[in-house]
Amino acid sequence: MNRLVFLLPAALLLLLGTVDLQAQVEEEYDSIADNVLFRKEMSGSLIIHSNGWGLEFRTGRNQSIFTKWMFEANLLEMKDSKEIKSINPFFTNTRSYYYGKLNAIYMLRAGAGQQRMLNRKPYFGGVELRLFYSGGLSVAFTKPVYLNIIKLDESTYRYITVTERYDPENHFPDNIYGRASFIKGFNQLKPYPGIYLKTGLNVEFGTINQKPKTVEAGIALDMFAKPVPIMAFRDPSQFFFTLYLSAGIGKRYD
Repeated sequence: MNRLVFLLPAALLLLLGTVDLQAQVEEEYDSIADNVLFRKEMSGSLIIHSNGWGLEFRTGRNQSIFTKWMFEANLLEMKDSKEIKSINPFFTNTRSYYYGKLNAIYMLRAGAGQQRMLNRKPYFGGVELRLFYSGGLSVAFTKPVYLNIIKLDESTYRYITVTERYDPENHFPDNIYGRASFIKGFNQLKPYPGIYLKTGLNVEFGTINQKPKTVEAGIALDMFAKPVPIMAFRDPSQFFFTLYLSAGIGKRYD
């Protein structure tokens, strides 16, 4: 988390530098007639955050040049900061896994918010800055972790592997062969309802008003009614605070 506090601003500066260079070589510009206020827009983004990654979809409506209401949906993977990849050194062809991980966490957000323009982008390019805030409903889904476990077959006295749900009382580094199939456990998803809040800075660049490109940096807080268990040897948490950086493309229309 501490490293990401320094990496996010550096990544944002790097992206803005690339954007400025790209804008200089673009030859296609909005005409004055096209550089108008479109009432509606939609966008999609890829998110990298301090506990994983995710996807975002937004649709918005402009109230004025300076204010926009938006509706958003996020699908996120949420990891624990203490997850450490492990492997069984006593057997060959083993698969890596996260020792002590009880559940994989997937988070779904749906909410609304507002963007406020800080400066307007000129028709020939440049950047446009917007301060935004949003909030809404958040649901965390826990998917149990399944592992391939090494056991002795008493009939043949040979080692075999069986797939079992991770049990910290019976599964240890010496008898875990590796992670099971990714799809194992999806039929046992358990929801944890909650709410979320987000705020940050949205940077729009490019020369085509109807095809915005954006970079966004911000913070998010997810709060749940019940603690969400991830690791076996840590207390489950009701609060997930993340820093994130996203990049997306969109479309404006009437």
